[in-house]
Amino acid sequence: MENKRRQIHEELEVVQEGFANGVAVGFPFNDKQKLKMIGEAEKAYGKFLDALGCDWRNDPNSDRTPHRVAKAYVNDLWAGRYTPMSDITSFPSDGYDGIVIERNIPITSMCSHHHQNIGGVVHVGYIPNGDNGRVIGLSKLNRIVENFARRGAIQEQLTEAIHQATNKVCENNLGVIVTIVATHNCVSCRGVKHRGASMVTTKASGVFRHNGNDARKEYFDSIKINNGGHQI
Repeated sequence: MENKRRQIHEELEVVQEGFANGVAVGFPFNDKQKLKMIGEAEKAYGKFLDALGCDWRNDPNSDRTPHRVAKAYVNDLWAGRYTPMSDITSFPSDGYDGIVIERNIPITSMCSHHHQNIGGVVHVGYIPNGDNGRVIGLSKLNRIVENFARRGAIQEQLTEAIHQATNKVCENNLGVIVTIVATHNCVSCRGVKHRGASMVTTKASGVFRHNGNDARKEYFDSIKINNGGHQI
């Protein structure tokens, strides 16, 4: 059982090759490697500001900005690229085969296109197999969301990654569904500059894929999404 759990946990780190939201080359990083990366990124960001004509060296509010930005990326904004996900535990379902829903998991991520903030909530639902299924430790769903969100991605990729991870941990499940409702700074702060618009993405498998299914209806009734509208 321990070997199986470790195999699943290692699989959670894998993101499709060719996408920038995967773990970094050389993953995982120790503290020394992170400090080296912060130093290199700090120098590069200083040059970036130079290229934009910013006299950051002579501004007491900006003279440490390259360091702050580099540190924020490595330790916070992109922490999931460099730090392994903590153990995701699951337990025997002991005959329970009803729906499990965790709503309103806070999410902060970064869009791959413009490196702007994505902020909102994630809802996760699944149905364990009552005979030989597994249920996930409740806070572990939050950890799955947090780790993938802290890699940066477009919302569609993030929805898919959280769904795949939940599906792997909740072995022999009857269905998994993940919904993200989020606002994007790349919409509100640039381009069209529309504030208040939100994006809803859903990935469903198993019994949740079919419209009119009781489990699907129970899930959407629980998270209060109807006809594209959203209420938290």
